[in-house]
Amino acid sequence: MSLRIGIVAAEPSGDTLAAGLIRAVRARRPDATFEGVAGPRMIAAGCDAWFAMERLSVMGLVEVLRHLPELVGIRRALARRWRDAPPDLFVGVDGPDFNLALEARLRRGGVRTVHYVCPTVWAWRQGRVRTLRASAELVLSIFPFESRFLAAHGVAARYVGHPLADEIAPRPDPIPARARLGMATAATTLAVLPGSRLSEIDSLGPPFVEAVRRLAQSRPGLQVVTPLVNDLTRKRFEAILAAAQPAVPWRLVDDAREALAAADVVLTASGTATLEALLVGRPMVVGYRVHPLTYRVVRMLRLVKVPHIAMANLLAGERLAPELVQDACTGEGLAAALDGFLDDPARAAAVRARYAELAAGMRCDTNAQAADAVLALIEGRP
Repeated sequence: MSLRIGIVAAEPSGDTLAAGLIRAVRARRPDATFEGVAGPRMIAAGCDAWFAMERLSVMGLVEVLRHLPELVGIRRALARRWRDAPPDLFVGVDGPDFNLALEARLRRGGVRTVHYVCPTVWAWRQGRVRTLRASAELVLSIFPFESRFLAAHGVAARYVGHPLADEIAPRPDPIPARARLGMATAATTLAVLPGSRLSEIDSLGPPFVEAVRRLAQSRPGLQVVTPLVNDLTRKRFEAILAAAQPAVPWRLVDDAREALAAADVVLTASGTATLEALLVGRPMVVGYRVHPLTYRVVRMLRLVKVPHIAMANLLAGERLAPELVQDACTGEGLAAALDGFLDDPARAAAVRARYAELAAGMRCDTNAQAADAVLALIEGRP
């Protein structure tokens, strides 16, 4: 009998993880089909997209409230469709606020459920671990410290590593990358990654561009490259650039890894991009901004339980990447933090060396391990 798997990814990083899982499962089970909410990578890997992933890519408490009716409608439609024709397994890829409720509903209906990427229950809103335990029959974790936390809370989990560590070449030479991008090979190069969501572009784009404008005043040879995930984010960022008119060569590209490889230093939003910069081996400065009300609620309720917002810093156990959060995330502050790396080659080299150590410890065949875990659950194997 053919194998049918429901799957939902809520953002570009989940699209990448899900696409790797789809390819690895289908390599073992060519008869396997996937259906649900998919991004472009998942679709290219063979997933039938009932809804576009971009409709779920919303960040922040206030922002989610504005889109809540649409999100609830999509979740109900998925639940009805899979209730009427249950899949052999459902995989929720990240997006816990959307996926865990869907997983719980499907599991109560007899569908086996996997949650791929442990929610940050170890960092904030730790009460969600109970929801996770009730929703997912198995959690696939991508960082080693997560499995220990989940085991202590009675959640079945398997550490599968992170596929980016397998895919990204360590410390690539920036010169060929700059040449491929049509940039000056000898110029100081900054990669600016303002995020993958429109809300991130809107909040981080202006201070990021202002930071570059300030840097360019004292570094006339500076050049900048920015990867953007789709036409919507590209147009939004182009509008910000047009309004600010920074006097610096600025190239917009599609490939984040190529942009990171070309860079001497990186200015980035928090999230998966900080992990990618670590794996490439580039010193970074991290900016973080959300709606002011979202930030006040999080601080007032003391929801955050970790000392760093950037995954690169969490993995390192120290703040190797400066983090400029909310009101501190200004063009002036970001530019000063970037100058700290550009003016101190020894500091930048020490960070690169530490990142190389961390990356070496994270490399494993993640897609294969995730596929093995999913198929073992379906087939009743340990």
